[in-house]
Amino acid sequence: MGTGLQAPVSSGQQSPGSGHHNAGRAPGTGPHSPREPEGCGGGTATTGGPTDRGVEGAELLSELRAAIGKYVVLPSEEALTAVTLWVAATHIQTVLQHAPRLAITSPTKGCGKSRVLDVLHETVYKPMMTVNMSTAVLFRSIGQDPHTLLVDEADTIFGPNARGENEELRGLLNAGHQRNRPAWRIVGPEHKPTPFPTFAMAAIAGIGDLPDTIMDRAVVLRMQKRKPGEKVAPFRSRYAVPELNALRDRLAAWLGPLRSKAATMVPSMPVEDRAADTWEPLVIIADLAGGHWPASARTACVTMTRHEAVQDVQTSLKTRLLRDIHRIFAQADNPEALATHDLVAALLQDADGPWAEYGTKGLNAYHLGNLLRDFGIGSANYRFEGGKQAKAYQRNRFLDAWARHCPDLAQPYIASERAPQAPPVRPAHGLPPAAPTASLPVGPPDGPAEPKRTR
Repeated sequence: MGTGLQAPVSSGQQSPGSGHHNAGRAPGTGPHSPREPEGCGGGTATTGGPTDRGVEGAELLSELRAAIGKYVVLPSEEALTAVTLWVAATHIQTVLQHAPRLAITSPTKGCGKSRVLDVLHETVYKPMMTVNMSTAVLFRSIGQDPHTLLVDEADTIFGPNARGENEELRGLLNAGHQRNRPAWRIVGPEHKPTPFPTFAMAAIAGIGDLPDTIMDRAVVLRMQKRKPGEKVAPFRSRYAVPELNALRDRLAAWLGPLRSKAATMVPSMPVEDRAADTWEPLVIIADLAGGHWPASARTACVTMTRHEAVQDVQTSLKTRLLRDIHRIFAQADNPEALATHDLVAALLQDADGPWAEYGTKGLNAYHLGNLLRDFGIGSANYRFEGGKQAKAYQRNRFLDAWARHCPDLAQPYIASERAPQAPPVRPAHGLPPAAPTASLPVGPPDGPAEPKRTR
């Protein structure tokens, strides 16, 4: 999710001059307003005044928020506000430019993910619940008036044991975040290329993080097990479903006449870029409702976006790998190189890390090379003391990646002209010389360079 943040705005405005994230907009009535597709049933806009539809909407959202909080314990008050607005936004998704995902993740089972989906199923627009959706089913289920997709057990689809078998499904879910990103297929005996719409709101639940590209397009709920004192009402279909369905019907009655107005709204946003794309539908709902909702929506937007920015830094797998390798080098007193098998073994021994469960049998040298390739880091033959030669990773190859992706680990060095230079490493027979050690800057690209190291 985008991390560019602005000062929170306390109230929504239809301000064409707000000028945030306008690039790449489909033509329509404004930079954030897509044309209403045929058959969306928007009707004539009924704007209402502060004493009719605005009050009705604010009160209805408050009732919906209380009903959701009755059956599930969400991570924060802001998360409860976000889910409430997301549910309401499904009822106007036919006029939205972006379809935010709702990512419902947890570290273990029993944290309430499926119960959240149960509540969503009874309140969102045209729910379609699935536990293992194929790519073919997905793009054949979405039309001009799409379902709201509710996907449970997503860890079986995108988890490490899936081994990349559902990349096409992930691509469709990514494309469906923005309007006018169809999937093309050959159809019929004439083999005619045919576009299938992908645009649809989706809630996706699973253990562990979803793929980064989905998380980046989502409002993220990081569920935890309930504390002993946290109580929820039992979810019993005979009374919970009628209660939630009544709220769903009232949402449809309130928002149906307001679709045309929603399509023209350009709300001021406290975030930028993709985060603004994802949160804009929720803020539109809040501005339509009035009352405290415009301020509450923007507060939730800023709070949850900032939280995810921190999570991205801490939990991104490749960033985690860079940090773990930095720690392993430091524990070994920062040698010039570590043998590949020693580095892999040290990663596997980290009980708190994900490496022992990476892939099907844990991290290996091949996986390590693939993960580091994007940083321009690779292993090479290296001659250690005593004449032993082995594939190894040289520490100086990591300096630039640490400076760029883990800046808190890059300690500034004070250059010293009197520091003696390290003797060159004798290359293995028949191989080009190894890259000079400590030759890359350890700070920011235009900061001070690391001095030559002594041995």
